[in-house]
Amino acid sequence: MTTRQLGVTAALVDGALLPGDVEVDGDTVTRVGLPAARGGRIAAPGLIDLQVNGFAEVDVMAADIDGIDRICAALTDHGVTSWLPTLITAGDAATRRALGVLNDAFDRIRDGGTPGAQPLGVHLEGPFLSPERLGTHPPEHRRDPDQATLDAWRALAPVVAVTLAPELPGALELVAKLSADGVLVSLGHSDATAAHAHAGFDAGARTVTHLFNAMSPLLHRDPGLPGVALARSDVTVQLIVDGHHLADEVVRLAWSAARGRVVLVTDATEAAAREEGEYAIAGVPVEVRAGAVRNEQGVLAGSALTLDAAVRNACALGLDVAEVLVSVTAAPASLVGRPDLGRLQPGARADLVVLDDDLVVRETWLGGRPVEPRGAVTGDRA
Repeated sequence: MTTRQLGVTAALVDGALLPGDVEVDGDTVTRVGLPAARGGRIAAPGLIDLQVNGFAEVDVMAADIDGIDRICAALTDHGVTSWLPTLITAGDAATRRALGVLNDAFDRIRDGGTPGAQPLGVHLEGPFLSPERLGTHPPEHRRDPDQATLDAWRALAPVVAVTLAPELPGALELVAKLSADGVLVSLGHSDATAAHAHAGFDAGARTVTHLFNAMSPLLHRDPGLPGVALARSDVTVQLIVDGHHLADEVVRLAWSAARGRVVLVTDATEAAAREEGEYAIAGVPVEVRAGAVRNEQGVLAGSALTLDAAVRNACALGLDVAEVLVSVTAAPASLVGRPDLGRLQPGARADLVVLDDDLVVRETWLGGRPVEPRGAVTGDRA
């Protein structure tokens, strides 16, 4: 075993920044709170992104196994050590192909493939969505909840999260079944009333996909899905903090209302960590201009955000650094039922990120080893 110290001033331990350095022995964190190093760097558990449609010029829906490997490798430049590959609404054949590729990629990674961020399973964002709130999801592939179709897809790869609209016929029964099976159900792309939203959460849904985006609005007499999600203490809200999906005031409002139950996600596309220009998400052409990803109709279509940039963006709004770091580590780990991830404490696996005092990633560690940077394009506000 090789014992090393990270050379940090503080570390995120049990939700707070504990002064002192961190010791790693082999692939395990062994001690925290050691005499602090100079330089102002902080350590945190590796970041976890629960919504990644693509990254670094690779689209998850269209990728081959090597493409998934490239995403895993590129994510580590941004401090991400675990992620959920996300498939948006598409035809049955395309979805089946993508699930097959992902399952094969997962097998190769488990067998010791290219070091990189660990995929945690698959997030199906659709096709059981409201026709009124599709965003950039192709309407021709949208459908009402269909247990048989979902069962067939789940047989092809480990589906750990599903986004659906609770107001659709058969949705509540599907929510209950998935929740009983241990699948995380997220309400989103929904025109739900408050009553629909409550029914979905009561049936077992535990979170919302990109709060406020592609869902019924929050009105003072009709709170819709976002109002119910913010008001219920048993619901985790997911936010895209890229300066485009949410106004700064709305981020602060949501953070205040749902303090301690917020998860930051990117909804990244293949444009993430790349220059502006033309890209695609699941075959839908998109263009990145001024940091925003939009389809041909001008509708936001995922993002070019990286998770480390989301952390900086949130902290720039005056949010507490430790709380923001929890929202990309322990909070998403808990949401997907992975208590082994998102924690930095003695005995934990040494999947870590080291940040400087500007919250820029300086090192990412996987299993106790620093990962060689891959030179991805970064930005403070994507």
